[in-house]
Amino acid sequence: MWSWDAFFSFLTNPQLIQGAWTTIWLTTVSMALALPLAVLVALGRASRLVPVRAVTGFYVWLMRGTPLLVQLVIIYTGLPQLGLRLGVISAALTGLVLNEAAYLSEIVRAGVMSVPRGQSEAARALGMPPWKVFRVVVMPQALRVMVPPLGNSFNGLLKTTTLVSVISVEELLRRTQFAVQTNFRVLEGLTAAGLYYLAMTTLWGLVQRWLEIRVGRGHENRPTSDRRMKTAVLELETR
Repeated sequence: MWSWDAFFSFLTNPQLIQGAWTTIWLTTVSMALALPLAVLVALGRASRLVPVRAVTGFYVWLMRGTPLLVQLVIIYTGLPQLGLRLGVISAALTGLVLNEAAYLSEIVRAGVMSVPRGQSEAARALGMPPWKVFRVVVMPQALRVMVPPLGNSFNGLLKTTTLVSVISVEELLRRTQFAVQTNFRVLEGLTAAGLYYLAMTTLWGLVQRWLEIRVGRGHENRPTSDRRMKTAVLELETR
């Protein structure tokens, strides 16, 4: 029989609250580390150097083609056999970052490819170095395309962190499992944990919406910006 007393005790259980906090910071740190790596991988896949494209392509193929659970177990139990021993938190972060970066790199690559080539060509015609073209011209426009799927990835990562409980990381799910062992109210405990996840993803949804609005500002001025850049190029060509 369902017990409301047990359910409400789980909702206010310090173990679940601590587990929720672990889930939040683990997700945030993993995303913060995975995004720069994803940009490098996306640039590598667009490189003119065949070895660079091959290495980054193999990395994406491997990470996306094998389950994260398997990757975590290999990192935690397999690397020590090669002389590299990681703690549970380090192993969890390594697995989450490497796996997430492979997926995020495809989002970054799609966002960069969505920017018309004429934008970067015009910028190079003005004498901008490649790194500045990417930072000033390409990325601001690509962000409008990238923010929604990146936000969805963060949302999914909040729930994917449940897998790190397999290597003994005490995030929300594992803390719930510990709490359930005191009274064996599994349904009530998992329902309370589900509400914690629902609250976290709902709050992130509000943040994501704010980010999408903020990044989308000035989109209506894009035609004016394009005309200014074309005018500058024409002036440069007529000199």
